Amino acid sequence: MKEKSIVASVKNFLTSIGMNRGVLALSVARMADATGNSILFIIIPLYVAKLPGVYFHLPLPVMVGILLSLYGLVNSALQPVMGALSDKIGRRKPLIEIGLGFVAFGTLAFIYAERFLDLLILRILQGVGVAITIPASLALMAMITKKDTRGGSMGIYSTLRLIGFACGPLIGGFLQVHFGFNAAFVAGASLLALAILMVQIWVKDVQVIDPNQSEQRFRIIDISLLNPGILSAALATFIMASSFSMVTTLENEFNLRLGINALQFSVAFTALMVGRLILQVPLGRLSDFIGRKPVVLVGMLLLAPATALLGEVTSLTQLVVLRIFQGITAAGIAAPAFAVAGDLAERGGEGRQMSIISMGFGLGLALGPLLAGLLAVLFFELPFLTMGILCLIGTWIVFRYMPETVQTEKVLFKELHD
Repeated sequence: MKEKSIVASVKNFLTSIGMNRGVLALSVARMADATGNSILFIIIPLYVAKLPGVYFHLPLPVMVGILLSLYGLVNSALQPVMGALSDKIGRRKPLIEIGLGFVAFGTLAFIYAERFLDLLILRILQGVGVAITIPASLALMAMITKKDTRGGSMGIYSTLRLIGFACGPLIGGFLQVHFGFNAAFVAGASLLALAILMVQIWVKDVQVIDPNQSEQRFRIIDISLLNPGILSAALATFIMASSFSMVTTLENEFNLRLGINALQFSVAFTALMVGRLILQVPLGRLSDFIGRKPVVLVGMLLLAPATALLGEVTSLTQLVVLRIFQGITAAGIAAPAFAVAGDLAERGGEGRQMSIISMGFGLGLALGPLLAGLLAVLFFELPFLTMGILCLIGTWIVFRYMPETVQTEKVLFKELHD
């Protein structure tokens, strides 16, 4: 009886924070996917630097920025199309598996890349794969979660994804230092293959047909599905992703300025995930109680100094501390912002609407490194100062345009009653 009571208590606790079988299945699969994909964050700058010859007569930071950003630009540009496709066919699971397959093949093929052009083609292929995967995954998340615990559910999804992003650079840095580049590529592709297997076994598809779809023409870009809440949430995720992805382009410059190697830089890069891992679920759940908007606003406001100061670091310790602080602020933005989009998503339009906010995140990952590469040519601190100012501008836009989707009094009363 005591064991049953403990099991029941654990089950009730997991339910209260937004955990169910579908959320767990998608989150674990996303974790494996993120691990395999993020291995390349550390590897690509080093791999580009070792390629023979000078291409396009551009500085190395710009070359790395283009390569990293191309993936995100392709991903972001195609997400609305793929989100619309998932809405049209009414099924998400097959698209998730196909997209992961594209990314896995692109990662393994890095072994055979000998020119910068080869890397560009492979990054485009990976961008297409992620564009297929993410809208379908988020649409399914919006369909299987409840509004009064959605912040917690999105926190769980983001946390497990972050565990993958945290492990990937460490694995990539370790494998590159001790075994070479090919070992890192094989490891990344293997983890993506594991993610496909997890989705096939664990994820149950939910097919929903919009009853109004047959009465009106289906549009990939449907303006009626856009609103200030989703657009402001997308802007918040764009600024957040841009802020923490900028350092990737400048890995070689950080290593030289601070006297560190690839493995040490990967530790600093991953330190951002520490703050997010600790606070992502609590802050997501907090947004279920006090509202999404105040949590996002505080996160945006604190992200500004955390980003601006990155250009002033003089030691590995300082870099690690600031990255942890960036992670804490990002924890206050990610889950509540995705929850806002889920709250506002309409039946039959989940794929297109959720693709807008994931497109914001993807654009941030794409343009952050590119902006860093371009501005750092002038002076090293400029990209971080620029992004700090953009954080403040974004804070005002969120304050002005993001609606509150949580009726806090009802949520608190329900929790106390239960």
